[in-house]
Amino acid sequence: MTPFFPRTKRTSLPRPAAAAAWLMAGCALFSPHGVSAQALLPGSDDATIAGNAATPAAVPDTAALTTGSISTDAGEPLLNDPATDEDMARTNLRQNTVDGLRSQLDIDRNDAQGIRFGSFVLKPTLGQTYNFESNKTGSSKQNRSYLETGLKGTLTSDWSRHQLTVTGEGTWQRNISGSGETEPTANLEAALRLDIADQTTATLKAGYHFEREDSTDPNAISNASVQSGIDQYTLGAGIARDFGILRGSAKVDFDRYVYGNAKLDDGSTLSLKDRNRNAGALTVRAGYELSPALVPFIEASVGKSIYDLRRDTLGFERSYNSYGARAGIEADLGEKLNGEIALGYQTYRFDDSRLDDLRGFTIDGLVNWSPQRGTNITYGISTGLEPSTTAGESGAMVYTLSSRATHELRTALVARLSNSLTFRNYPTGNSIDEKVWLTGAGLTWDLNRYLALTGDVSYEHTTRDSGPSTNIARVGVGLTLRR
Repeated sequence: MTPFFPRTKRTSLPRPAAAAAWLMAGCALFSPHGVSAQALLPGSDDATIAGNAATPAAVPDTAALTTGSISTDAGEPLLNDPATDEDMARTNLRQNTVDGLRSQLDIDRNDAQGIRFGSFVLKPTLGQTYNFESNKTGSSKQNRSYLETGLKGTLTSDWSRHQLTVTGEGTWQRNISGSGETEPTANLEAALRLDIADQTTATLKAGYHFEREDSTDPNAISNASVQSGIDQYTLGAGIARDFGILRGSAKVDFDRYVYGNAKLDDGSTLSLKDRNRNAGALTVRAGYELSPALVPFIEASVGKSIYDLRRDTLGFERSYNSYGARAGIEADLGEKLNGEIALGYQTYRFDDSRLDDLRGFTIDGLVNWSPQRGTNITYGISTGLEPSTTAGESGAMVYTLSSRATHELRTALVARLSNSLTFRNYPTGNSIDEKVWLTGAGLTWDLNRYLALTGDVSYEHTTRDSGPSTNIARVGVGLTLRR
């Protein structure tokens, strides 16, 4: 045990005198009317302290040895003195560390506090980056430099029950030099969670998403200088309930797709309104809790997609019915490992008898793994069905493998690494299959809680069974302002 006084001071006093001093200091410390006890009470004032000091039971002068480090000459506590430990005013003290070192309180300093609006908290983010892009397809090469402005915000309710979350994100690009198609995006989503009962939760959601169709997409217009813009509107409602060891949920989703005009190389425009459609789906899910960490489940879905025009410009009826089923397992082993994986089968049955059913086996999963503090890794696999616009072609089965890792190199320096591999397969063989590999890396340096410096590089490689491959390289640096 470390002595309270330096060794030279302890040996300068006779042992009986030192023992008497310690006894008197202990009586002063545990006395209900001691000056030190009153000084530590948050509700004490000058009058109370002065009154207690004037009583016959006043603390002897030796008590100053125990109170001098936390009180001024007037008896006021030094609340802002670095030597004052907040634990001295606590009844339940913090647990000491194993190695005896002083612990640091991590208050997630990189997370901005946000702006409060009544019972809501808004966390906005504004980013500005300078980017360079090189696009090479076969022997054709195109470079451009552009500025990208991004705005993101999250509005979250602070209620005792229920929760409303509104998230918005948008990016806008402006070319500085070179030529190339800009890729603006916008995303807005609102989700309301209703805590109906202890084991019953309902969810309502609505959203909007905008993006420009990628020029490498199989359904893109080959001779377009500006591809079509896609507006997507979403609505959804769901309910989930636990029945002891059984879990059940049901949801309804509705999506509206609107395609804008594509601008051709000769300056004319091409209408793509024959691709506008409405899609709805009903999904039911049931799970059985083997343990709190493992829950196997089964899921079934049925849906309908109706195009605005009964026949497209090529004379095909593209509306279809969709059916699907999956079986999988959820795993929740805490913050270190959690996720789910499922196997299933899905089919699209088109109204036009000339179009074959688009069907195939599906595999979907998402795993979150944290091997150590400050490192988070996500693995994903997904299956999607994409209707085609090619004459006589139903569509493609799309399988995507992805991974993403973040690692804290230092407290204020975070590294990012991502990879994805997409296989697009046309079962009928009328269209060209392709593979898309995308990899990227980046760094985020938090200059302070509100300002960060970012840097990113990425590379995208697309190969097809026939035809030239496409290579796109990007590099960018920018600043991000958070509040």
